[in-house]
Amino acid sequence: MALDNFWDNREQAQKFIDEAGSLRKKIEPLIHCEKQFADFQAMVELGGAEPEPAQLAIQDELERDFDKFSPALETLELKVFLNGPHDANNCILSINAGAGGTESCDWANLLLRMYQRWAESRGWEFEVTDALPGDVAGIKSVTALITGENAYGFCKAERGVHRLVRISPFDSNQRRHTSFASVDAIAELSEAEQTPLPPNEFEMDRFRSGGKGGQNVNKVETAVRIRHLPTGLVVACQSQRSQHQNRATAMRILLAKIWAMRQDEQRQAMEKFYGEKGSISWGNQIRSYVFQPYRLVKDLRTGVETSNVQGVMDGDLDAFVHGWLRAGCPSKRMANIRDEE
Repeated sequence: MALDNFWDNREQAQKFIDEAGSLRKKIEPLIHCEKQFADFQAMVELGGAEPEPAQLAIQDELERDFDKFSPALETLELKVFLNGPHDANNCILSINAGAGGTESCDWANLLLRMYQRWAESRGWEFEVTDALPGDVAGIKSVTALITGENAYGFCKAERGVHRLVRISPFDSNQRRHTSFASVDAIAELSEAEQTPLPPNEFEMDRFRSGGKGGQNVNKVETAVRIRHLPTGLVVACQSQRSQHQNRATAMRILLAKIWAMRQDEQRQAMEKFYGEKGSISWGNQIRSYVFQPYRLVKDLRTGVETSNVQGVMDGDLDAFVHGWLRAGCPSKRMANIRDEE
């Protein structure tokens, strides 16, 4: 960056600046923690040479400083766990209603709201690119693009089947219902990783998007649906007012899904991105949300649980995600697969 000709190519220069900024975000917290730890050691050594009253005062000061230091240390620890090749990338999140009919469609809509709140609390951008409404209420399926630092690294912890137990508002007899919805998360590929598809490998349909947007969406076919012929994958986008923008977003999502599917095939471990969810029904859930007769949210993979159901539904998911990352679930599952092979 100190070279005289650094700004001759502004696009290339911006890439170097972004890379340098990313490296600083990794290095500076570590340096800060090391300095703070050295200060703690110096205070302990200093306190050992002082009389007992002074030692107690130094101990109280150390405890106060350590309480302030712990959150920074925890944040640094989580960043160490996010060491996958695409953990820093944006995330493409998909939610699909499963067994349970209208109740499951409503449950999928509640999950969408929960992840929107969670993304907002972390400072991420959350954009719904495509949604299929339910016949009575809620949504049958939805795809969203989450943009932010380490979005995929954190969101991949949510991949799986989510189970809801509650008294259904759609049942006039006030009976308790169990419903399911699946959540999938794949990494959005960088421009360097995206390989353009040959024109004969995909079909593109244009249609009028629904919802907000004024006369433009009602008169112009701005929404785009792309079908990848070799794999059968279908991606749609109708979030933008421009057909060109919708096409670009849909193509990015499609390329990411194709890449994820090919990675699965190469590793012969379909649970890496898709198979882990299994059937969207009994016996495959990763987390249970019980609203009645008691209130409890429990992650069946890590054992993390809380009775603050409303807080979880308002986006307080960090305890579950952090627990999954600390448990080293991905590495353990892959190790088990290698042992079986």
